[in-house]
Amino acid sequence: MDIEQKQTELIDYFVKQAENLRGDSLANLIIEATSHSSLFAFSEILSVPNLAQLQGTEYSIFLDVLRLFAHGTWSDYKSNAGCLPPLVPDQVRKLKQLSVLTLAETNKVLPYDQLMHELDVSNVRELEDFLINECMYAGIVRGKLDQLRRCFEVQFASGRDLRPGQLSSMIETLTSWLTTSDNLLVSIQEKIKWADTMGELDKKHRKKIEDKVEEAKKNLKADLELRGHEEIAYAELGGVMDYEEDRSRPKRRRQPLS
Repeated sequence: MDIEQKQTELIDYFVKQAENLRGDSLANLIIEATSHSSLFAFSEILSVPNLAQLQGTEYSIFLDVLRLFAHGTWSDYKSNAGCLPPLVPDQVRKLKQLSVLTLAETNKVLPYDQLMHELDVSNVRELEDFLINECMYAGIVRGKLDQLRRCFEVQFASGRDLRPGQLSSMIETLTSWLTTSDNLLVSIQEKIKWADTMGELDKKHRKKIEDKVEEAKKNLKADLELRGHEEIAYAELGGVMDYEEDRSRPKRRRQPLS
């Protein structure tokens, strides 16, 4: 089963569970969802109406935890740890995995120093083990560990839940990309049209040259044939004249031998 299908099934499961739970049962469900090793999307769970009922109650901090896992990072948790419940080890690992995805959204080359700072990792070996075992093996990222340059080159990263206000930014980016693509398409079409026109002109020019060459060949052939006929005529005429000259020339008499 691929990661997308598994994500879909897990989201459906937790959404259905959340629709039928209240109070502390919802809090426990949030802990279960944010601890699950294969779940990395939480916005659909967060949108379940029952979750909104936790706001203003003693369980509202668990709603904040769910928002953190939907949009936040490990650094966000450390900055607000006093307002949030302690995280279990599985939640810590999950939030650090999500932090890697957030960093990969804006930069495809992640320096080791930045990753170690963001993930609270003390050395390169520990960082690389985390990237390999908890990120690449989990299927949420693919990339290359470059020890010489001390960086992680991201080739693929799963997307996270959209943050509030991020949709408008994405629409603007896509609109700009669409406009650029349209302009590029027009430019390509114009170049194709120009190439077709030049190709047609070249074809006509080539045909004109071929016609001239063919005409020159015909003229040359006709000229050679005419010259051949004239040479034959001259040769025949010259032979007759020599023969007539020989007949009209007086013969010498031989002197008798003494």
